[in-house]
Amino acid sequence: MKKHLLLIFTALCSLTASAQQYMLSGKITGSKNNVIPFTSVYIRNSTYGTTANENGVYQFKLAPGTYNLTYRFVGYNEKVVKVTITDHDETLNVQMDDEVFGTERVAAMYRKNHDAADTIMKQVIKKRKYYIDEAASYSCAVYVKAVQKLLSAPKSLLSKEVVHTLDLDSNGRGILYQQESLSEYNFQRPNKIKEITIANRMAGINTAFSYNKASDLQVNFYNNVFTINGLSTRGYVSPLASNAHLFYNYKLLGVSNENGRVIDKIQVIPKRAHGQYLQGDIYIVDGDWRLYSADLYLENGMNSLNLIDTLKITQQYVAITDSVWMPAAVQYNFKGAVLGFKFGGYYEAVFNNYKINPTFPDHFFTGEVLKIDTSANTKKEDYWASVRPVPLTKLEARDYQKKDSIAAYKTTDAYLDTLQHTKNHINYPGYLIFGYNASNRSAKDSLYIYPFIQTLYYNTVEGFGINAKVRYTHKMDDFHSFAITPNLRYGFGNKTLSANIYSEYKNDPFHNAKFFTGFGSDVLDLNNVGTRSLYFNTLSTLLSENNYVKYYRSHYGLFGYQREVANGILLSGSLSYASRSQLYNTSYGHIFNNKNREYTSNNPLAPPGTPADDHSFLFPDNQALTFATSAMFTFDQQYITRPTGKINLPSKYPTITINYRKGIKGAFGSDVNYDFSSVDISQYNIRVGLTGFSSFKLTAGGFFNNNTLYYMDYNHFLGNQGTTFDPTYIGSFHFLPFYTYSTNGGFLEAHYQHNFAGSILNKIPFIRNFKLEEVIGANYLTTKNNKNYSEFYVGVQRLIFRVDYGVSYAGDKKYIQGIRIFYGIR
Repeated sequence: MKKHLLLIFTALCSLTASAQQYMLSGKITGSKNNVIPFTSVYIRNSTYGTTANENGVYQFKLAPGTYNLTYRFVGYNEKVVKVTITDHDETLNVQMDDEVFGTERVAAMYRKNHDAADTIMKQVIKKRKYYIDEAASYSCAVYVKAVQKLLSAPKSLLSKEVVHTLDLDSNGRGILYQQESLSEYNFQRPNKIKEITIANRMAGINTAFSYNKASDLQVNFYNNVFTINGLSTRGYVSPLASNAHLFYNYKLLGVSNENGRVIDKIQVIPKRAHGQYLQGDIYIVDGDWRLYSADLYLENGMNSLNLIDTLKITQQYVAITDSVWMPAAVQYNFKGAVLGFKFGGYYEAVFNNYKINPTFPDHFFTGEVLKIDTSANTKKEDYWASVRPVPLTKLEARDYQKKDSIAAYKTTDAYLDTLQHTKNHINYPGYLIFGYNASNRSAKDSLYIYPFIQTLYYNTVEGFGINAKVRYTHKMDDFHSFAITPNLRYGFGNKTLSANIYSEYKNDPFHNAKFFTGFGSDVLDLNNVGTRSLYFNTLSTLLSENNYVKYYRSHYGLFGYQREVANGILLSGSLSYASRSQLYNTSYGHIFNNKNREYTSNNPLAPPGTPADDHSFLFPDNQALTFATSAMFTFDQQYITRPTGKINLPSKYPTITINYRKGIKGAFGSDVNYDFSSVDISQYNIRVGLTGFSSFKLTAGGFFNNNTLYYMDYNHFLGNQGTTFDPTYIGSFHFLPFYTYSTNGGFLEAHYQHNFAGSILNKIPFIRNFKLEEVIGANYLTTKNNKNYSEFYVGVQRLIFRVDYGVSYAGDKKYIQGIRIFYGIR
């Protein structure tokens, strides 16, 4: 901890710890006295710098001495000013000159070579790989600043409550959110990262998107593809990409001399109006053919951004050594509008104290990409005033002060009592779909009531029923909590009451460890991987007269434990005992009484045409003692460590899961005797260049001992019957019947899906305005004693809405085809 604080303090506050420091500050303007915001200011031949705020004000803490300060911002000539610090604070206002790029050399180059810009860019692209690899590793200190503002709002919506809550002026303007952080960032090629957040501060409500760590603002246009998480699912071609000439035209706008370096200003022009392209200007160091700075942007209408309308990316490179250049500053400036509310803001990162090719200790890079120090969120304003490289504007300082006062008020008894009453007020439309949450003022105790659409139900086995389910959670401290979920279920048709309780105790959030147990009675789906929710089964039964789900009754008890025993290795195991019996249909209610459709037997193996009141035999009453275990291996698991736990991040490699299930015969009267195992390999969101991302899952397994088992012990598959489906899990089918392919033998299933992220439909006028994402996919299944099953589909999605059209085959014969929809409710 002391080492990291010293690094940050040294990097951002001082060049020498042995002398008194004094403040150098000033304002940066243009030739017409216009403010130049976000200007990079750094000490020449050093790695110490800062950035001006949005009012053009900058500040340094410097020891006595003479320094050459360099001022840089796109659109202006680089300026170097010598300043001497003695024994007091200094003010140095700087006026920068508009960039003047000479055209004489451009004209001469044009006469000699009409494709001067292309010639320059070919040289740049040729050295792209060299500049990617020129620093095998580095470390630096990074300051990240974020501000989101409301720029204007409709007068009709500016009620007193809105103005007061968001602290707006009479024109509907104000700061919604601001955040700043201080980190040590470490990098080693090809892709090892370790970031340590020393200090973090935020105020307000984040209404758009968030980049709150240094790695979020690591912009490298030498890479072929530029991505912006949260704002687009697409990747964008870098103007320096190896194949950039296929997507861009270039124009040489001028040439200038910046302190002994010849700089070429190149305009980047997309060859097509709509697509995955940036536009703007880049600045190239002539002869070295390296990136000097960039001023590029994306637009919603041209580039299909989410949440915002425009995003401008500005980047400045500086020489760290004679041969290595690194970013000194990066800014994301954005604007957008929603329902008449106009908003804007920026994210900026200032990089300091670079160390090129440092020696990292063995096992330094463990997969922990971000560690947030335990005291990061406790730093006070006096600390920030001493280390903050970018001065706050008066508006930002006022906003922090006011929101700090509000935060202090929110800890008072009066506020907590009011908040508890307001927060626990029931919203009936919300409860209908999402359920209801209530908590006490300390938030250590909370109660969740499951949605009403899952409470009142109907099926042909139980008739109309009530499924009353709640979850109570108690948080003992930051590392220990338990949850209890009691459930009462009563079917009026078969007059059966079920009662059960499930509980979890989480005792180690750094290793995803928990104990879980449950016992009681319940009416369960014969397909134990899930078919349709109570809500959708009720709709399909009453409205379509399709009683898809088949049930049985169980009295059971279980106990289990899971823990991540090493980074990327999660083990779990459970032991359960159940007494199981077959159920039959008891209710045959109709709403529309469709004469062309009849309910089916509750026996999924009954032949077609079997009457709904069928009592055919499926399995005898039985007892089952079952042991189940699994091991999940995530290779190169990356994670974030917070003071209260660990957050695993998606891996760029597939995850392998090994499952084993044993039916134990004889113990406690258990009738079952079988052994089942399976292996699955899966990976989600594999980026495929500019054409979106793919996901897949492969599973193979079977019973190598099936002496005694019953239908619910079979291996079942996540099929789908009915128009609605759930596409959130890659291992599901679109048209597979719930029970037909369940097996007590071997099986192989495969799933693949690719999301084109709008790269096709974005080329179609008008359609592109809907920002639809195109999806294609295929599913395959082969099991013992069944024909091979396959299905293929295409679809479009937007946010939580998706529509697919597909066709399935049993063997070589067409089986089912049709449309499947999803609208966010499962």
